[in-house]
Amino acid sequence: MPRSDRKLTMEELDRPEPTAHRNALKNPVRLVLDDVRSRHNVGSIFRTADAFGAEGIVLCGFTPRPPHREIEKTALGATVSVPWTTATSAHEAVEQLKAEGYHVVAVEQTAEATPLHTMEAPQDRPLALVLGNELHGVSDAVVEAADACVVVPQQGSKHSLNVSVCTGVVLWWLSALPRELMQHFGRIT
Repeated sequence: MPRSDRKLTMEELDRPEPTAHRNALKNPVRLVLDDVRSRHNVGSIFRTADAFGAEGIVLCGFTPRPPHREIEKTALGATVSVPWTTATSAHEAVEQLKAEGYHVVAVEQTAEATPLHTMEAPQDRPLALVLGNELHGVSDAVVEAADACVVVPQQGSKHSLNVSVCTGVVLWWLSALPRELMQHFGRIT
């Protein structure tokens, strides 16, 4: 490390308060959690959504809901800064989001999934990303209802990433693309 380098202080990071962040303009990306079972994963996804400015999360099916100490353990307060709603099922949420004009993409390993590094965000509408259950992934009904599927290419012996890690990878990769979307929707200049 160069001698002039150092860690930034909390004041230098200048992060907004949770309620201010909640009310700030966000990237037009909504996360849909399809029966995610782990409270720790849910909390981690909240924290990741906060970090990348996602507009919100839809907790579907039996996905755990705040408030809960295990969610807060990993969310570190992001359940306050990231708006969230619930839906009886991810399929119901997907149909509603499509009716609202969202381009719905399931993050799943399918025969025709687009590799993440070649995905292009739609320029004419907001994006909804569906993330699936730790054991079964995104449900078949949701894969069928989605406008597209995207896959995170992998080289290891394991067949998948943890859902919260996958969320971070996808949001990080798309972090430049939603800015273009925000410009299109007039949310930033």
